[in-house]
Amino acid sequence: MERLEIKKIKGHSYYYYSKWGWVNGKCRRQWQKYLGKLEDIAKACAGGGLAPLYAELFQWGLPTALWKESLGANIADEIDRLCPKRDQGLSTGEYIAIAAVNRAIQPDSKRSMWEWFSKTALLRYLPGASKEGLCSQRFWDHMDRVDAGQALLAWKRILAGVVEREKVDLSSISYDGTNFYTFIDTFNTRCHIARRGKNKQGQNNLRQVSYALFCSADGHIPLYYDVYDGNRNDAKQFPLMLERFGAFLSELQGKACPSNSITLVFDKGNNSPDNIALLDSLNLNFVGSVKLGEHKELSMIHNDDPRFIPCDSTRLEGTRSFRVQKKVYGKERTLVITYSQNLFEAQWQTLQNDMAKALEGLSDLRQKLLDRAAGLIQMGTPPSPVSIEKQCNELLSRQHLKQVFRVTVQSQESAISKLDYSVDPDALATLANTLLGKNILISTRDSWTDAKIIEAYRSQSVIENVFKEMKDRTTGSWWPLHHWTDSKIHVHGLYCTLALLLRGLMSRRVKAAGIPLSMSRLISELADIRQVINVYPKKRKQTAAHKQMVMSKTSELQNRLIDLLGLKEWENARLG
Repeated sequence: MERLEIKKIKGHSYYYYSKWGWVNGKCRRQWQKYLGKLEDIAKACAGGGLAPLYAELFQWGLPTALWKESLGANIADEIDRLCPKRDQGLSTGEYIAIAAVNRAIQPDSKRSMWEWFSKTALLRYLPGASKEGLCSQRFWDHMDRVDAGQALLAWKRILAGVVEREKVDLSSISYDGTNFYTFIDTFNTRCHIARRGKNKQGQNNLRQVSYALFCSADGHIPLYYDVYDGNRNDAKQFPLMLERFGAFLSELQGKACPSNSITLVFDKGNNSPDNIALLDSLNLNFVGSVKLGEHKELSMIHNDDPRFIPCDSTRLEGTRSFRVQKKVYGKERTLVITYSQNLFEAQWQTLQNDMAKALEGLSDLRQKLLDRAAGLIQMGTPPSPVSIEKQCNELLSRQHLKQVFRVTVQSQESAISKLDYSVDPDALATLANTLLGKNILISTRDSWTDAKIIEAYRSQSVIENVFKEMKDRTTGSWWPLHHWTDSKIHVHGLYCTLALLLRGLMSRRVKAAGIPLSMSRLISELADIRQVINVYPKKRKQTAAHKQMVMSKTSELQNRLIDLLGLKEWENARLG
């Protein structure tokens, strides 16, 4: 039996909704709910009610998904096994896991970590975290507990577990290297890994750190990485990485797949007789490419040669190929000569742009010489023929320009040299019908079709996209780098690679379910899922304010992602 009861307290009427029932033969109140005064009930009926004091807004979707992946990968547990500490505050593994999640979402400096952390759902998943515990000094203290060897060993253990649990396909693996410039002082003698070299972003005046990565085509999963000296050449680092990766594969033997079922994909920058011989000794199959200039009899074959056959794959529309057997690097190997219409159009457009800039520069240079000969320019020393030729070489430094331009410098005694130039139409036509749009691939997979070899080589774009993600100033995982000792840079490399792993695992689950989302779109959709906590004023006799959790409005796609990634059970995590 339910009742509406009135209680008089100090002359005021308060209403309660209660339920009564028989207990041991007597009618007793089983529960009651306070409704308030009459005006409170009227406000509630009119759609009003007690307004919250304020609302707290937390990032929920993306932090929760990534933290769930970090727990599944046992990141904190594996690091804590190698670097244990007494049970006080966050563990070393939890610090590294937090840094990895931050790098996968919104890369911040350690000084700004708490400001970011306190606005995410991680605040409730790690109740032991505090502003003092997540200050920059505490992060640095725990990073010092992990040396370079422990960082790499922790990665191997984490990855071995991931490969076994997730059944990662290791049949196609891409390799590449890149570098990241730093702002480490020139005279800093405590850092030996950051050195000057040929920076891939043009910052040759800055010290840089080099980074190499093996990455599976299955889900963009990073498999093995290394952080090494910035002045070390990629081709020289490649054999060292091969040996280390080969040893790592042997550790995975029986858990993943034998090495002869693996195909390594790499670009022509890593080619050398010694490197290919090492691949042969490791029994690693590979797909790569060779420079067109090293095989002129193949590169000069016309693009309309009847030997070119259209590829039978829908993903290779506009691509034609044929294969030959040729002795390369000491063995008879399969070479696949390809012509891609898309590649031709891109290279042709690039050539046209380069030619337009070169023509503009040559025209300016010739006009200056004519003006000097006419006496319009009298200041300075007249340029010598050697100086003019040097300027012309600089203007024609882009690929193929020296083939299509005919430049002559006529030197005259006691007179200004003359410059003549023209575009050779025959050379341009020959270039368009031979080198442009063409690639020569090399592979040990003799039984594969041309289409399969081409698709394997093009999977190299996977690792190129990973590097683009890492270098993105907004969502990339590498910058900012505010460390200037070798040990901390190695740990920085660890949690940045862990960030790639967490993103890759998350994306892999989504794509396996048939949802074709790019990494940036997936991150954007999950980042837009927020959690709002309304905080109400304390009522009489309450020790703490009442809190009510509500999720932001989600789209149909976001609801699918929540279900797919298993995030529903995390909605009602303990409010803090």
